[in-house]
Amino acid sequence: MTREIRIGCQSWGYEDWVTKPDGPTVFYPRGTRSTEMLELYSCVFDTIEVDSTAYGPPEASTIESWHRKTPADFKFGLKVPRRITHDFPLVPSVYPEMDLFLERVTLLGEKLGPVLIQFPASFESSKENGLLLRNFLTRLPDGIDFTVEFRNPGWFVEWTFEELASRSVSLALVEGEWVDREIMFSAIPVMTDKFAYVRLMGIKDLQVFDHIQRSRDDILALWQTELERLETKTIYIYVDNYFEGFAPGTANNLKRVLGLPTVGPERLEKQPSLF
Repeated sequence: MTREIRIGCQSWGYEDWVTKPDGPTVFYPRGTRSTEMLELYSCVFDTIEVDSTAYGPPEASTIESWHRKTPADFKFGLKVPRRITHDFPLVPSVYPEMDLFLERVTLLGEKLGPVLIQFPASFESSKENGLLLRNFLTRLPDGIDFTVEFRNPGWFVEWTFEELASRSVSLALVEGEWVDREIMFSAIPVMTDKFAYVRLMGIKDLQVFDHIQRSRDDILALWQTELERLETKTIYIYVDNYFEGFAPGTANNLKRVLGLPTVGPERLEKQPSLF
């Protein structure tokens, strides 16, 4: 089956990714300013997961800036604000904030990718939370791709899969410390959505993010095998700095593993028109 695979990083604004004046090439060219990073990033990758939206709906001017700085075929994956998923998970009082969030992000138009609804491990699979989830999913508008990340393994049951499928919402697949990999992989056969959302996370024990510090090629090989089982038209994969220590390097390595073309940071050194 012909499918579209988009691979990118989780956020773009890392000073550690800027090449030092007298150092070897990292990712962004020497002297890159924070306002230039997204435009440069989008020369290498065709999608990004935006972490900042987890702290509140973005301003319309911010959305317009993101749209202006990226190519026509670029896609933004956006996190739902934490007030909705963590602080007051899915209670009706947060509905207006969700409505505002969706109103803002739809300003991205054709560049709006999946919207991630990420729950903490403390959001347990109780009957009460199940009802909150059902009511929340019912309110989600058509025309936007939504994906849900559960960090409590109790949600990985048939009831959850059926609820998500009834609203065409994807289950996010995550490499991380919260749900055992075997449980995560066991959900793949029930995923028949039009898109899949994959997040490669790591342990937060690193201080700098300017090179790959621990090879996890064995883990990437496992995910390659499982991704081949997905019956979806589109796959979004987002890499965390903590996975190997340097998200752009991991993202390009994963592209190579999957037989996709890559663009190295050397190309960014040849982008004088951006400055």
